[in-house]
Amino acid sequence: MQDKKTVLVLCTGNSCRSQMAEVLLNHALGASVRAISAGTSPGAKVADGAIEALKLLGLPTAGLEPKDLNAVIDTPIDLVVTVCDNARETCPIFLRPVPSIHLPFHDPHGEPLESFIQVRDDLRNRLIPAVRAALELGARA
Repeated sequence: MQDKKTVLVLCTGNSCRSQMAEVLLNHALGASVRAISAGTSPGAKVADGAIEALKLLGLPTAGLEPKDLNAVIDTPIDLVVTVCDNARETCPIFLRPVPSIHLPFHDPHGEPLESFIQVRDDLRNRLIPAVRAALELGARA
């Protein structure tokens, strides 16, 4: 079996969308993908709403914390996914060419739990198939 592909989900604060995306990708595509996330200007902690939205699906949240892009910049990356316009505009240049896709999602930070749940579901519905297609993974990956 091939090594897992590493997907970097990049956002500004790495406290909502990218954290949920990391967990969702690892859950759905974990046999083929290792998802990590980082922020161009990370916040102090992962938003409570993001944690709760993931827990409502029974997904693991232990150890989630915002990471600066510099913490993962030397990691071999197979695909970069920017989930906000600011991250897309400030996405760094990697040492080797790395394919990237941009899928913007609403920022639920500071909104009620229902907003986090809507973004979580949007991530599941749009991001997982987009990553699967970008990495040319089979439907079961």
